[in-house]
Amino acid sequence: MDNTPATHPKTSHHRYARFLEWRRLHVTDSGFILLLALVVGILSGVCAWLLKYLISLITSWASKGVSITGIDWLIIAAPVAGVTLAALFSRYVLREKVDNGVARMVSDLKDHNYKLSTKTIYGSMIASALTLGFGGTAGSEGPIAYAGAGIGSKFGQIFHVKPRMLMILIGCGAAAGIAGIFKAPIGGALFAIEVLRVELSTVAIMGVFLATLAASLVAYTLSGCTLDIDVISPGAFDNSTMLWAVLLGVVCGIYALYYTHTGELTKRLLDTTQKPWIQWITSGLAIGVMIYLFPALYGEGYGTITDVINGDTSLIGLNDIFTHIHDMPWTVVATCAGILLLKGIGSSATNNGGGVAGDFAPTLFAGCILGLLYATALDSWGIAHLNAAHYALIGMAGSMAGIIRAPLMSIFLTTEMVGGVEFLLPAAIVALISYSMVMIFKRDTFYHSRPFTSSGLGT
Repeated sequence: MDNTPATHPKTSHHRYARFLEWRRLHVTDSGFILLLALVVGILSGVCAWLLKYLISLITSWASKGVSITGIDWLIIAAPVAGVTLAALFSRYVLREKVDNGVARMVSDLKDHNYKLSTKTIYGSMIASALTLGFGGTAGSEGPIAYAGAGIGSKFGQIFHVKPRMLMILIGCGAAAGIAGIFKAPIGGALFAIEVLRVELSTVAIMGVFLATLAASLVAYTLSGCTLDIDVISPGAFDNSTMLWAVLLGVVCGIYALYYTHTGELTKRLLDTTQKPWIQWITSGLAIGVMIYLFPALYGEGYGTITDVINGDTSLIGLNDIFTHIHDMPWTVVATCAGILLLKGIGSSATNNGGGVAGDFAPTLFAGCILGLLYATALDSWGIAHLNAAHYALIGMAGSMAGIIRAPLMSIFLTTEMVGGVEFLLPAAIVALISYSMVMIFKRDTFYHSRPFTSSGLGT
């Protein structure tokens, strides 16, 4: 009688145990962690590219449906569908919450919970693609960071690494996810240091940078060697206007406080809803109405950012609400003001009303619009002639630094995304001033200053 099938599992287990023992005797923990960090980085880069592809695919399908029928209410209905589908998928298919990915990671690391579920890898990606593809006005970085952390945790569990090493792998995976989604290796590494606060040992830092470099290179290659924000030629920043950049930092700090307050207020209002399905529909309708009023709020907003930084504000200026304003600059100013008033509310509704998305991209988008508003208004008033595209770019760093309260990550993430290293100094000035202003009123980062509570899927 052939007993091979019956003994095969034991044989596999025996070989696995022998490999682990061989690894323990012949490969140092530090060397093995670096090897795993490379693998985690590569896989996280693939996942980042795949998530972007899924979002683009769903967005293309949803936009096509609207353009063919020409029925305006579909623009409002799309976010309702996206939030509801994401919530239903998480609640009844995954049977696990994957919303608020970065906040969950911060909470898990604080509680020393390093064994993440495999569902966090594919679940957060699918739910995020549904949320953002149908118009959720937020970002994809939270879900992909959570997916990357899940990859790091899974590899650490497979090879039975020590808890300290498992924590490092989670940080490597999360940082790689950020690096892959933004194609910004330094920004991704600083995310792990400033936001997740991984330990600052040599092995941890080397592992994080190895993972982020691998992830960004893989994502960049798979996407056809293109950046999400395709800047034709940003030109050189006019240092004679640096004083106005300093003032922009102050404006970004004030706006960051407003954005944070409205976002927290929106979350508290959604938390009062007892029935999950009411929460999903309410948040979806709110997002839909905002997009109907200001189409630039649809999705992550990288297309709008690209147009603005390349000097094209025509799409922002063409807004039905302000058609009575015949002066184009003031149409842009009025539209930008409306977008900025609603962006924090829309992002919070997306992230806390049942959808699965991230907090970083909305702050970059808001900063771009704020910089455009600032430069256009000053120019129209005859106070100063500023390059609106340049101020939109450095406004991105200022807004993110103030809202997320991670200035170094904001500075490098912004400059890496647009390939504008020459803007490092003005971006740093704006970001540090904005961050300093906010920290007068806030004690810690966006994720550490408040206890984590999930309201996304209801109870």
